[in-house]
Amino acid sequence: MGPVVINIDPVIVQLGHFSLRWYGLAVAAAIIAALLLTLREAKRKGIPKDEIYAMAMWAIPSGVVGARLLHVIDKWDYYGANPEAIFAIQNGGLAILGAILGGAVACIIYVRRRGLSLGQVGDAVAPGLLLGQAIGRIGCIINGDALGAPTSMPWGLTYTNPGAMAPSLGQAYHPTPVYEMAWDLLALGLLWWARRRIKIDGLLFLTYLSLYSAGKFVISFWRQEQSFLLGLQEAQAISLATLIVSAIWGTSLLWRSRQLRLDPTRL
Repeated sequence: MGPVVINIDPVIVQLGHFSLRWYGLAVAAAIIAALLLTLREAKRKGIPKDEIYAMAMWAIPSGVVGARLLHVIDKWDYYGANPEAIFAIQNGGLAILGAILGGAVACIIYVRRRGLSLGQVGDAVAPGLLLGQAIGRIGCIINGDALGAPTSMPWGLTYTNPGAMAPSLGQAYHPTPVYEMAWDLLALGLLWWARRRIKIDGLLFLTYLSLYSAGKFVISFWRQEQSFLLGLQEAQAISLATLIVSAIWGTSLLWRSRQLRLDPTRL
């Protein structure tokens, strides 16, 4: 049994300087799916849908900017020499962690200005984020983007189309986008099961951050990226920091909830 061969042109149709790519289609589908699932969860929590739509108008572009910025920083050796490629996001190159950070900043600002519950909004958004991340990885799989190290495993991905972004055509690589998709869907299943059982606002979102960060940290070991900090890749360093902050924040929420149960008059 050999590697999985992918011979798909990343470009669906080319019209002059405009190209419709599978990557862009996957990102668009991911955003729509995430928004629809978030609207469903927001309705269950009593959050007006108009607030979700308005928040999305800020969070989506902020997430795209954050995703591209983190990717460019991570690949600065290339983009420093090819600055014209920085804005060519249609060709791929969006860092999921950057999207989460960029979108989170916009959401926090919006929620605070509107006087909404940050914990409730975060919990409503969490399942949709995981679904969107899983769908978005389809674009990476077709593109040959964000692959792992070369491998002889039978589930390795080999690209033969000259438009693919794989480092070398004909070489099998660890399908790290597939690993991430599988982890995202598993985490989504856990969050979907827990969403009615976790009663503390904000704890579901922190669980999402912890699960995703842990998976990203481990899966990145199959990548071949340059060292960023203490021998860790950039994605691993950010994932580890996010995991630690989420654990501390979650513990604080649990402690505060316990104190309120023991003494309801305590603020």
